Order: sequence, then structure tokens, then C-alpha cells
Amino acid sequence: MITNAQYTAWLAEQDAIRCILVEAVANVSGTETTHYFSSKNYVTSSTDTPANTDYLNIIKGGIKFTESLSLESNAKLSFGDVELENYNGIYDDMLDHVWVNRQIKVFIGDVQWQRSDFRLIFDGIIDDIDSKNNTSLNIKIRDKLQRLNTPVSDTKLGGLTINQDKLLPICLGECFNITPLLVDETTLEYQVHDGAIEDIIEVRDNGVPVSFTKNLANGKFTLDQNPSGAITCSVQGDKPSVYYNTVSKLVERLATGYGKLSERFTAADIDAANFSAFDTANPQPVGIYIDSRTNVLVAINQICASVGAQAVISSAGKLRLLKIDFPAVGTPVDITPVNMLENKLSVSDRLPVKSAIKLGFCKNWTVQNNLETGIPEEHKAFYYEQWVSRSSSDALIATKYKLDNEPKQKDTLLLDDGDAQTEAGRLLAIYSTPRITYTAECFTPLIESQLGDAATLTHSRFGLSAGKTGVIVKRQIDWFKFTVKLGVII
Repeated sequence: MITNAQYTAWLAEQDAIRCILVEAVANVSGTETTHYFSSKNYVTSSTDTPANTDYLNIIKGGIKFTESLSLESNAKLSFGDVELENYNGIYDDMLDHVWVNRQIKVFIGDVQWQRSDFRLIFDGIIDDIDSKNNTSLNIKIRDKLQRLNTPVSDTKLGGLTINQDKLLPICLGECFNITPLLVDETTLEYQVHDGAIEDIIEVRDNGVPVSFTKNLANGKFTLDQNPSGAITCSVQGDKPSVYYNTVSKLVERLATGYGKLSERFTAADIDAANFSAFDTANPQPVGIYIDSRTNVLVAINQICASVGAQAVISSAGKLRLLKIDFPAVGTPVDITPVNMLENKLSVSDRLPVKSAIKLGFCKNWTVQNNLETGIPEEHKAFYYEQWVSRSSSDALIATKYKLDNEPKQKDTLLLDDGDAQTEAGRLLAIYSTPRITYTAECFTPLIESQLGDAATLTHSRFGLSAGKTGVIVKRQIDWFKFTVKLGVII
């Protein structure tokens, strides 16, 4: 068994006989079939899994990918394709196979290793197969996150009511003043979630609290009297067994419990240690109400962005939550001229400085601006505005950079005043300081660095002679050249 230390040492070996293995599934004449490709001759042993398997040595390029984080909470991963040799059209029949939305895994190792010692470097989805020229086939690949790019739910109310074609709503965490779905106008039954919930805090008729009967096991309630106006309510939602309202818990619930059944993640697709640590560091309560077509991935991104986080897939195919913070968290990896290609350091980005941050929070899911009931005027204000907002600003920075101190509001799914104020202050601390992203092209050992890792960059150029520590926000790996471009924001 190759240990982590031995693997790291192997990456640095100049005479290592490196081999790439690809295992790609396609439907061949109605049968789901795994194809085995390699960049060098490789056959597994009788004790390997898969056993006695000859990998077809036709990979000739394309094994590279780029992944990145941004302070705007837009994580990106791109993986071009796997290029296969197809001289004289010997493998043209592969074009007749169905590759779309099938799994593909890419491994790296030494031709002398057992199959179990190869390391997984990509776990994703096949987009399709095509041919860029008459000597090649190209398997196009997508990020595994795209499995979550399906509707949260397509379950409709059904029956013969006026709302029969409406989607059953999904409520995760706590949501203020939502519009429930009228299930039965005869019995005055309403639904706030497709499943069990924690609680229905209050039901209102044109803003006035009214009496009702809860049916928490089915996410419903029944009015105790006929309504005179618009019915809204505040809810603590989804409770499959335990009620959760934090970012990591709701992301995990969406990824594993919603969307197309065949595309949902399982516990094996979640980086449990990362999610646990993230939940401890980010306990802020959030809530989202979905009553129209929304994709799982869109909902996850909304939730993550509320605390400045992003959902990404690790090289091992695990869903992780990452957040750019300063100072960078963890023991930094050293990036110096010793492990950098000569003259391969550049300034790749400079973020604009901001002197103020404004966040919207405690979303009012049903704006009501024409209430004429006898409720206090200060209460009406809550229903009139969609967001409560909090700001953080620095007048000295505004003067220094000649900036407008009236920022555009960024909306979040945060619930609490204090959390919104804290997050606004955190973002201001990031943006009120000039942030530069440096890109360094590095040798093989630094391939093991991950997005979100701390890194100390030392170089004679760009004021880095004493070393500066930041966060790795970009990795661009070429597995044929065995080099990696690392982007570090400082």
C-alpha cells in the first residue's frame, strides 16, 4: 500500500513512470458498460479491483482541469475532455454508444503500482463524446455538481382543486411571512412544506394573527375561521427526523434529499469532516422557501452565499463547503522560486476596494404594501419591505479611494440582525484592503494543494520578498505535463 508520504515523494520523482487511468461508463446496446482507458500499457492483477483488466492505451491528451473560488461565492470547475487516439477510425463505434450523464473517474499512479494505489484525481459526469479531428475521439466532461442541476421538486398538488397544477412548497430552515399553498378551499387547509416540519410559528390574515390547527407531520395547517384577506405565515420547516437551519445542514439536505432521485448525492458524496467543521464555524440560522421551479444547485448556491461560502467538489469527488477568510485558516503551504517554474509568477487580478457593505437579511417572502388592518404601523413596515438591511462602512477608505459610500445591497438568507451585521463587517474587512491575486506555475509536489488552503508566497518580485500569506483560489492542473498553476489571493 502506497502511503500519503510515499505518494508525495513519488510526485517529485523525475524518473517516475506516471500513468493515467480513466474509467468511463457508456450505454452499449442497452447495457451499462465501463470502458477502461490508460496513457501507458497497464493491466491489473488477479487481486486488483477490477481484476485482470487490460486498460486500453489510447489516452493521448486533455487530462487537465481548472477550479476556482471567488469572493462573490461563485465556485467554478472546468474539465475540457479526455482525448483518445482513433487512427484510421478503429474506435468509431464508440460514437454510437450513449455517454451522456454517465460517470467518469480519472486516476493517477505508477505503472508498477497495484490498482488500489492509484489516486483519484477527478470524479465527474460525461457530457458527451465527439471528435475534434479524424484521428481522435474526445470524451467531454462536466463537474459532478451538475448532478444537482435538477429541480428541487416537481411534485404537484394534484386533485381537482384550483391549485392542482401548483408545486408543493419546500421550506427549509425558518422563513418569515410565506404564502402557503391552499390545498382545500372547503376545509380551509393549507400546506407549507412537502413533509414533516418543526413548527408553524404564526398564521396571519392580512397581517393580523389568527387561530389555526397545526398538522406538523404533513407540513399543513387548517384555519379555524374563513379568511378575509391574504393568508401568510411564519414557519420552521423541514424536519425529516431532526430540524436544522444552518448552512451546512441545509446544503446536505438539499443535495441528498431533493432533485432527481437518480442524481441525488449520498452520504458517500459528502466530505463529512469538512461539513462538520464548517457547521461549527458557521452556525448562523438561515431559511429558504421554494414554491416554484428552482434547481437544487441554485438553492445551494443561495444558501452558501449568505455566509460568503461556496460549494465545490474535491478531487476525490466529495462535496465540500469553502469560505475565503483573512487571515487564511490553517498551516500554509510554501510557494517559493524553488518549487516554481522560472519567470512563471504574475499578477492576475486586483479586486476593486470597497468602503461599504450592505446586506439584506430576514427576507419577507410575501411583500404586502396595502394592509389596512388595525395592526401597529411599525408591524406593517415589516410586511411592506422585502428585506431588513444592515451596513458596515469605513469613511477613511471612502475618502482615500474617492468612493461612493452607498453600496448596492447584497441579499442573503440570514435571519438574525447580529449575524447580518457580523457578516457585513467581515466582508468590509476583506474588501477595504487592496487584494491581489498572484498566479504561480509550480512543479509537481504542489499539485496536492487544494482550493481554500492557506499559502505563503515568497519571491523577489511584486513586494513578496518577505513572504505574504493568502488563500489558494485557483488550481489549473495539467496531468500530462505534471504542472499546476496556483492562484493565491493576498
